[in-house]
Amino acid sequence: MSKFDYKKVMPRYTVISILMTLIAFAVVGKTLYLQTAKRDYWMKVAARVKKDSVEVKPNRGNILSCNGELMASTLPEYKIFMDFVALKESKNDSLWFDKIDSICIGLNQLFPERSVKEFKKYLQEGFANNKRHWPIVNSRIDYNTYTEVRKLPIFRMPFNYEKAEQGVIIRASFKSGFCIEENSARQRSYGDLAGRTIGAMFGAKDSARFGLELSYDSILRGQNGIIHRRKIRDKFLNIIDTPPVDGADIITTIDVNMQDLAERAVIDELKEINGNVGVAIVMEVQTGDIKAIVNMEKCSDGQYRERKNHAVSDLLEPGSVFKTASILVALDDGVVDTCKRVDTYGGVYNMYGRSMKDHNWHKGGYGTLTLPQTLHFSSNIGVSRIIDEYYHNRPEKFVEGIYRTGLADDLKIPLVGSSPAKIRMPRKDSRGKQWVNWSNTALPWMSIGYETQVPPISTLTFYNAIANDGKMMRPRFVKQVVKDGKVIMDFPPEVIREHIAKPNTIKTMQTILEQVVSIGLGKKAGSPSFKVAGKTGTAQIWTSGGKTSSYLLSFAGFFPADNPRYSCIVCIQKTGLPASGGGMSGVVFHHISEGIIAQDLKMRASAARDSFSVFVPDVKPGNLLAADYVISHLKINQDWHKEACSPKAYARTLMPNVIGMGARDAVYYIESRGVKVNIKGRGKVVSQSIPAGTRIKKGQICELIMEI
Repeated sequence: MSKFDYKKVMPRYTVISILMTLIAFAVVGKTLYLQTAKRDYWMKVAARVKKDSVEVKPNRGNILSCNGELMASTLPEYKIFMDFVALKESKNDSLWFDKIDSICIGLNQLFPERSVKEFKKYLQEGFANNKRHWPIVNSRIDYNTYTEVRKLPIFRMPFNYEKAEQGVIIRASFKSGFCIEENSARQRSYGDLAGRTIGAMFGAKDSARFGLELSYDSILRGQNGIIHRRKIRDKFLNIIDTPPVDGADIITTIDVNMQDLAERAVIDELKEINGNVGVAIVMEVQTGDIKAIVNMEKCSDGQYRERKNHAVSDLLEPGSVFKTASILVALDDGVVDTCKRVDTYGGVYNMYGRSMKDHNWHKGGYGTLTLPQTLHFSSNIGVSRIIDEYYHNRPEKFVEGIYRTGLADDLKIPLVGSSPAKIRMPRKDSRGKQWVNWSNTALPWMSIGYETQVPPISTLTFYNAIANDGKMMRPRFVKQVVKDGKVIMDFPPEVIREHIAKPNTIKTMQTILEQVVSIGLGKKAGSPSFKVAGKTGTAQIWTSGGKTSSYLLSFAGFFPADNPRYSCIVCIQKTGLPASGGGMSGVVFHHISEGIIAQDLKMRASAARDSFSVFVPDVKPGNLLAADYVISHLKINQDWHKEACSPKAYARTLMPNVIGMGARDAVYYIESRGVKVNIKGRGKVVSQSIPAGTRIKKGQICELIMEI
């Protein structure tokens, strides 16, 4: 065995040690170099493959009607465009030209406003100009349309790029050049119906702007989530740190059918009288639920739209609808009873140096009236003289009585811009001798609806309390908050005041208000089908210069009067005369109340039968094939056709009798004999220009007059 030569080993260890030391220095040096000189470069590289703390927006909750209909929801919308530079860089431009005809045909079917040739010319223009963001259509499209677009050639290629910023998701396919921008858009299922109450979203951050969207924003919007993203094999993967919490749904008290009915009634009357603003609110008596709320305003283009929530924010002098509160206070204080009589002095009366007039002063006024009649005929003089007689020396007691009715209460309406009524309390100086905010004329004019500012919803809440036997309910807009099918918050009906007056006072006022409609100035608000109670109001709207040419016309009441279910107020602002609360706002109230009762009527057919019911239909000789189809499917005795099919009925050369027929049968019956027909009106035939039995001549024209 050879002897170990340590002299040769040690130099080798020395060389290895030196090399390792140099490598270590190199690694440390490279590390320092990357951390200093190349730091910015590698930070940018890292940013391209990962994103930390990316906020993820939750799904916003829905707003539902009282019956569960979707009134506002968040749905995706898409903007589609082409990146022709990416298409060319991927070498797929030849495929584009092969498929462009099929693409344009498909686009024309989805968007018929452009022809196939127009689509082809438009897309070729973008291709020729190397456009990177060339919109395929100018407007956003919904999800269903987007899925159809994705089925077209080229466009169906998978996306390989995704980016999210400020709530907008951008996806692109580098091979096809097809790109999309996905936005979450707040949509109202019923368009502008109750738009001012439901509210809207606004701005790039999709923040709530007004209405219930704003008032319940913290519940609807949910909580943002946090994710970080990692790029693996050219694809970003989302890694959830904190999952987003979707918003809850709110169930409102709005009834879509009542809302639609009220809006149409208000708009029709505004157009008829050229009104400026129209407000209507419908409240459920027992619960205080707001079933409909309308705020129509005339815009510069002559159309009526909702621009402001006048129903909760308009602080105007209410006029004669306030007289009910004045008389209620006097009755409840026991200073008068229904036998009280007052002289109206021919319709004009000097009240502390100012002339108080009734609306019929030019006809000599009403003379002497009983207390109920002062409301029946809305006598300014009658009401103001009664109140002044008993409260002139202690006006604060009258105002305290008004406060007791709840008219000045803060109703805490969950809509931005709402305001409680402003009713002035008399106040004396520090010595208690002189009024500092009061005059002799303040009380008389306050008693008839001036010197105060009351929003329509406060007036309605007061009338609703009368209908509810004196119990005042807080107006309710939202009933429940629901999440994943479970009720997480409940808003039960809330009583503001158990009694706004003594029970016998309320009963007396209910009777007086019913008489206002049955025998007084509110007749046009009534209905032949059920009893209505309420009060008219016509107030002048004074400008800062002390002049007026505008009027606030009101009718507030409830129905059916003998078993109140709904209360309603209608307020119309218009310029110039004629102006009548009963004749204009009362008409709207009439249409709303009759429509609601008709919608709400639920009866079984058997319950509607009486001894005069006709169980076999009276079929006239019109389109007998159609009649036979209906009668046979209803399984009714077939003897109906004997009269209709008699020889006399089918005399082809004589003009038939079509009186009482509908338009379809009458036209069929006459034109089947070669006679042309002109129709005027609608409903059933009440007269025909060619009498029945007249021999028919070729080329004749028969004019039918129809009425409902």
